[in-house]
Amino acid sequence: MYKNNWKVILMPLILALAIVLGMFVNSLFVGKDLRERQELFLPVQGSKLDMVLNMVEHSYVDTVDIQKIEENAINEVIKDLDPHTVYIPAKEMEKVNEDMIGNFGGIGVQFYKYRDTVTVIKVVPGGPSQDAGLQDGDRIIKVNDTLVAGVKMNDQKIMGMMRGQIGTDVEVTLVRRGEKTPFTKKITRGSIPVKSVDVAYMANDTTGYIKVNTFGMNTYDEFMTALQQLETEGMKKLIVDLRGNVGGILPIALKMVNEFLDSQKLILYTQGKASPRSDYYSNGKGKYKNLPLIILIDENSASASEIFAGAIQDNDRGKIVGRRSFGKGLVQEQRMLPDGSALRLTVARYYIPSGRSIQRPYDKGKKEYYDDFYNRILHGELEVKDSIHFDPNLKYHTVGGRVVYGGGGIMPDVFVPADTSGFSKYLVDLRRTMLLYDYTFDFMDKHREEMKKLNNYKEVLAYLKRFDLVEEMADYAEKNGLKKDRKGIRDSYEIIRVNLEAYIARDVLDNEGLYPVIGKIDSTLQKALQE
Repeated sequence: MYKNNWKVILMPLILALAIVLGMFVNSLFVGKDLRERQELFLPVQGSKLDMVLNMVEHSYVDTVDIQKIEENAINEVIKDLDPHTVYIPAKEMEKVNEDMIGNFGGIGVQFYKYRDTVTVIKVVPGGPSQDAGLQDGDRIIKVNDTLVAGVKMNDQKIMGMMRGQIGTDVEVTLVRRGEKTPFTKKITRGSIPVKSVDVAYMANDTTGYIKVNTFGMNTYDEFMTALQQLETEGMKKLIVDLRGNVGGILPIALKMVNEFLDSQKLILYTQGKASPRSDYYSNGKGKYKNLPLIILIDENSASASEIFAGAIQDNDRGKIVGRRSFGKGLVQEQRMLPDGSALRLTVARYYIPSGRSIQRPYDKGKKEYYDDFYNRILHGELEVKDSIHFDPNLKYHTVGGRVVYGGGGIMPDVFVPADTSGFSKYLVDLRRTMLLYDYTFDFMDKHREEMKKLNNYKEVLAYLKRFDLVEEMADYAEKNGLKKDRKGIRDSYEIIRVNLEAYIARDVLDNEGLYPVIGKIDSTLQKALQE
C-alpha cells in the first residue's frame, strides 16, 4: 500500500522535473540560435533606425519591400526640417541634374502634341535629327515599335522614349506633308544641350537684353558669349532678366556677378552651425564693371537669382526692377547615397553684402511656407507696392547708405505691378483649352514653306501684317468648341494678337522670335527700358 502511494506521489514530480529540464535544455539551444542570428543581422554600430530596418528585413514574418520602407523613412526623418532639405530618389537624379550639367542624351527635336499627333516644331540645328533628315512639321507616328499617334500618351512618356544613352539608336516612323506614305528614320542619340540663356538681343538701339533661366555648368560661358555678341551690336546698357529663375549652381552665379563689380566687393557670405563663415569677394577682373545694369526679378526668382540681384543692389551697382523675389536663402549640399540617390541637405544660410538674409521665415511649417505665394496675391502684393510691410527691426543699408530690408526676398528699387489689363474670361478659356497655341500650329502648318525664308522677328511681323490673326483664330476656336465672345475679344485683342505673333515667330525662329515680340507687352521690360 505504501509502495503504491509512493509511486502515486513521486511519478508526477519526476515527470514535471523532466519537462522543466527539457524546456531548460531547449532554451539553451534556442537562445544560442537567436543570439547567433542577432549577431549576424544586427549592425555592431548604427542608430536604432538602422537596427529596426535590419530586424524587419531579416526577421519579419512576411516578405517586405525594404527599399520602399527606407524611402518612406528618409522622407519622415526630414519632413520637419526646412523646406529645401529634400531627398532625391535614384530614378530622379538624371532628370534633376540635366539643367545643371547642361545636356542630355536625345534625338534633338522640339515637339508638340497636336490633336493626338506628335509633331516636330523645331529640329535642333546640328543635332542628330537634323543629321538624319527630319524636318520641321514632320509627324511622328511611331517610336521604335510603339504607336504614339492617335493614342492617349502624355508628353513625358513620349519624351522618355526619345531620350536615352548617347550613341544608342532610336527608329521613328514619320508622315510628311507632300509624301504619300509613311517612312522611317534611324537616329543615333547624341548630346543635346540644355540652354540656360534663353535669348540675347538688342531691346532698343542701345540696350542689350539677356534672359537667364537657370545657373548651370554652361551658363557663364553662354552669358559671356551673349554679352560679346551684344557689344558688337552697339550695347551701351544691359538688362539681365532673372524672372522665373529659381537658382542653380552658386559658383556660376558668383562668377557672373563678378563681371560687374570692382575689386574686393563683397558678393555674399554663408554661415551655419557646422559651417564657419565664408566670404566671397569680387576680384576686379570683370570686363563689364562700368556697363549700366538693370536686373529684372519677380516672385519666382529664387536662390542664386536673389544672390545675383542682392549683390548688385547692396553694392549700388545697378537697379533692380520688378516685384519682390521668392525668398530662398538657404545653402544646400547634395550628398550622394550608395544607391545613386541623394540628400540635398541645408548646411548654411546666405547673407548678401548688407548683412541681410534673403530667406523668408518657415517656422510655421512647409504648407504655410509654400502658401505664401497665394497669400501675396490675396494681400495685393503683386499689384500694389504699399501692400508690402517691412519689419523696422530688419533695416539694413547698401554700401552707398540706401535703406533696404531683410525678412525674405529682394525688394526691387523700381516696383512694377503684375499687368492685369486686357484680361478676359475669353482669353483665360483660350489658354486653358490650348486653342491659342493650336491655332498657331495650324497656321504654321499651312504657311511653313513660305516662312522658311524669314530671317528675323521683324521680317516675321512684316509677313503677318497681311493676316487678321485674331479673327482667324476666333473662327478656328469656335469650330473647335469655344464660342466667340465679342466683348472678350475686344477687351483682350492686343494681348491675343501679340501672343499669336510671338508664338508664330517662335515656331519660325525659336526664342529669337518669341522674346522680342512678346516684349512689346511686357510691362516690366518696358519700364526697365525707361530707366
